[in-house]
Amino acid sequence: MTVPPDDRTFRREMATAYRSGWHFIDLVTAIPHRGDSLMVTLFGEPILVAREEDEDVRAYRCLRRPRGAPKPVRCAVRYGMVFVNLDQRDHQLFEPETSTATPRSA
Repeated sequence: MTVPPDDRTFRREMATAYRSGWHFIDLVTAIPHRGDSLMVTLFGEPILVAREEDEDVRAYRCLRRPRGAPKPVRCAVRYGMVFVNLDQRDHQLFEPETSTATPRSA
């Protein structure tokens, strides 16, 4: 794959990907058909990247515990490349903060 050196959008997206914890896995052509998968080890963690039945590419962290179900990992396909983000803070769900203040007009 060749990229013109003056493609600013590509360079900007790649800089954002590397700064934000996104890691390149492989080209999307490595999993061309529905049901195809790819197992990689990233920082000592086994990651399964699969093309699902709806043609989307998804990634899962494979747990080593018995009966541990694979946990979804953030996955993105950009410019024909598959990226995953293993940052745990990125996968936590946060409850919206609720305000308990009483308005002055009450």
